[in-house]
Amino acid sequence: MNSEKQSGVFTPNKNSHGVPATRVALSLVLAATLSACAWVPGQHMAMPPSLPVTTADNGDVTSDVPVTVKQIDLTLIRQIHASQTGSVQATTNLNLFAKPAGYKVGPGDVLQITVWDHPELAAALGQSAVNTRVADAAPGFVVGGEGNIQFPYIQKPIHAAGKTPEQLQREIYTELSKVFVKPQVTVRVESYRAAQVYIDGDVRTPGAQAINDIPMTLPEAIGRAGGFMPTADQGRVTITRNGTSYPVNLAQMLKSGKNPSDIMLQPGDMLHVNARDENTVYVMGEVVKPTAVSPLRDGTLTLAEALSQAGNLSPTTSNARQLFVIRQIPGDEPVIYHLDAKSPVSMLLANQFPLEPKDVVYVDNSGLVRASRVLDLLLPAINAGLTTAVLTK
Repeated sequence: MNSEKQSGVFTPNKNSHGVPATRVALSLVLAATLSACAWVPGQHMAMPPSLPVTTADNGDVTSDVPVTVKQIDLTLIRQIHASQTGSVQATTNLNLFAKPAGYKVGPGDVLQITVWDHPELAAALGQSAVNTRVADAAPGFVVGGEGNIQFPYIQKPIHAAGKTPEQLQREIYTELSKVFVKPQVTVRVESYRAAQVYIDGDVRTPGAQAINDIPMTLPEAIGRAGGFMPTADQGRVTITRNGTSYPVNLAQMLKSGKNPSDIMLQPGDMLHVNARDENTVYVMGEVVKPTAVSPLRDGTLTLAEALSQAGNLSPTTSNARQLFVIRQIPGDEPVIYHLDAKSPVSMLLANQFPLEPKDVVYVDNSGLVRASRVLDLLLPAINAGLTTAVLTK
């Protein structure tokens, strides 16, 4: 015992209280740190992961479902690439593909019918109006709602709907031959108003496009709409036909040798081009710059590209062994993909792992970082206590 004997009474040394107090304070810090790791601030991936189903009033989870964890390895990468190839093959089996056919006249079309050397028949076309609106019909013979037209010297209406201009020309020639000697007849479509397709989304001039004698292929429709905007996602184009939506990945089709021009649009089809910011991926956790990352113009985004745009893993706080991709595709069970990124070689896998819209890339922190954050919270109070003890001793 560090003390001095004076007049039969032991008097403690002035330092005898300081040493035990320091030891007690350090013990309290250690105990608090160990116990506080259970409620360390911030997020941490608990294993095995689960998703709460029901929760009590006090916040305790009463039931949950486990979330499947899959390891990102070469086998998984090969499976994903095989499924992508299969999805492109499935697209080629859809009814979107057809051979171009000649234009057939429909209700609302305006026909120009010329009988040469008979100027009296030109009056049947009518006079062109001044300052007409875009929706107004051009001068000519308008195909009625029942698909018929009426022409001078032909007693019965001619059914024009569903026929090509060449077929109508031969039919009108046959009828006029009963009145004139070898009439020379020309039939052409003056205004295409019977059928349209509708284009919206990330194109320069969205709106309705009339189907004419030029085959309305998918690239033709996009070209008439002014082409893709710089922010368009060319990997996510949707064609809606008769209430059914067909996703089309233009970029993947080109990579696999499929020609998008083989996709033929039909009257009433709706074509939608997604914007890239509609399909963002969220990178959070121990990265240099947590951010929302948009896919590239071809609609693709790999894990390595997302990490690069987020500034990569934090060199001071990240646990590279705990890199996760959290995915929830509508209609499917949630799944978590795990990559051990401790070795730089793992970036070969990350560069081949494709991300999906709304994926969450999460980089966990290390145990040392969690303990350090607890100390950051406790040290101000401990320092205040030690200062009080020193001042009051």
